[in-house]
Amino acid sequence: MIETSVWTVFIAALITALATGLGALPFLFVRNLTRRWEAIGNAIAAGLMIAASIGLVKSGIELSVLRTLIGIGLGAIFMFYSHKLVHAREDLTIGELTGADARKALVIVGVMTMHSAAEGIGVGVSFGGGEDLGVLMTIAIAIHNVPEGLAISLVLVPRGVSVLMAAWWSVFSSLPQPILAIPAFIFVWFFQPLLPVGLGLAAGAMFWMTFSEMIPEARQEVSWMAVISAVGGAVLAMAGLGWAVGGL
Repeated sequence: MIETSVWTVFIAALITALATGLGALPFLFVRNLTRRWEAIGNAIAAGLMIAASIGLVKSGIELSVLRTLIGIGLGAIFMFYSHKLVHAREDLTIGELTGADARKALVIVGVMTMHSAAEGIGVGVSFGGGEDLGVLMTIAIAIHNVPEGLAISLVLVPRGVSVLMAAWWSVFSSLPQPILAIPAFIFVWFFQPLLPVGLGLAAGAMFWMTFSEMIPEARQEVSWMAVISAVGGAVLAMAGLGWAVGGL
């Protein structure tokens, strides 16, 4: 019975990871973006990440306010020092990307991978509370992963990454979900206390990324009104998606 349950958890978490790759599909129809639309894309990606961060904080606070706040602080500190380390590397390359583009790609994929680790623990812990809860959590995370894949693609594709590779990096960023879901399911008693820290840490990293890099970068090309509209629209869209998923 436990073997079947473990495979169920693994497959469920794998589905959530693969769903992230669907976020790259819009770029099959839109290839060449002007600098203005690249900036708008950055702002939309920032809005998607802000909305996801708010959702993570809300989920974490429901478990533990203190541990969630500790996680947020750790996430921001981690991103600050990671940013300094990455930007010190002038010779950094990722695939065909080099220099500033490679650094941006590494940061966005790293942040979303951190986010996915928290979600993977969430899937495993939810299955530990019963299969019905686990299936509901899987559906919710899979649906939310699509715009998260879009956020990654909005940063990568305008910098020359192919749609296929953007989809791959999106799925890659979500691989912690099937990897961590199984131990979290088996050792719920151990991972449950860590979940709010993980949720807060991912949220802190994404907050740092959006407000220190993505929004200022978008502002260089378009007006504040355009940035605020794009960010606000993305946040509202994700909030509506969250409401729809919650009503499933």
